[in-house]
Parts: sequence; C-alpha cells; structure tokens
Amino acid sequence: MTRLALLLFAAVGLVVGFWAAVLPMSFYSDFPGFRPGWVSADGPFNEHLVRDVGGMFLALGVLAVGAFVMRTNAVARLTGLAWLVFGVVHAAYHLLHLHVFEPVDQVINAVGLVGLVVLAAVVVFLPARTAQ
Repeated sequence: MTRLALLLFAAVGLVVGFWAAVLPMSFYSDFPGFRPGWVSADGPFNEHLVRDVGGMFLALGVLAVGAFVMRTNAVARLTGLAWLVFGVVHAAYHLLHLHVFEPVDQVINAVGLVGLVVLAAVVVFLPARTAQ
C-alpha cells in the first residue's frame, strides 16, 4: 500500500507541478483538464502564484520519487507527512469554497482532496512491514 501511495503522490506532484510551473496560463484556465477550469473559477490569474504552486507540487513529487526509490519506512512516512500537511491545508481551503463549482465538480473536488489526505494519513500512521 505504501509503495502505491508513493507512486500516486509522485504522479500527482510531477504532473500537476510540471503543468503549473511550465504552462501557468494553461493550468489556470484548464486544470484539471477533464472539467471546466477549477483554478480560474476561484479568482484572477496570478502567474507568480501559479508557478510557485507548480514548484511546490514538483518538490512534493520529487520527494515521493525519492521515497519510492529509497524504500525505507522513515522516508516514506516523512513523505506522507509532507503530503498530509499540504493536503490538510489545501483541502480545508477548497472544502470551504466549493460554492464556486458546479455540483459534480464539488463532489469530485471533495473526494479527491479528502482522498489524498486519507492516503497520506495511512502512509504516516499505519505501521508498514516495509516500504518495499
């Protein structure tokens, strides 16, 4: 379970991070790509902020890749903790501002945000036999 979680964290971090850091206007207008723009629904474009968010996601993605490669419980749990801290803050904001979305987007947002927090908590708090 831990290794799968690390792969998911790596994928989310690297894909979202690359998109936001390299193509900030596209990220602002088009994220998540399969529904109307979620980022643009929440306020005017700010290139600096979008690129910083991209850098943060990239950093979390790199951390997850490192934890996956290193295969130690300590590094895996540290990665889970980093995603948990980010996820709680991120989810708290968005869960309090779901009104800017259509009902289907509200559900997708809530499930995705809470799902990442729960997954991060599992990595941090559930004992693992090994990160292998």
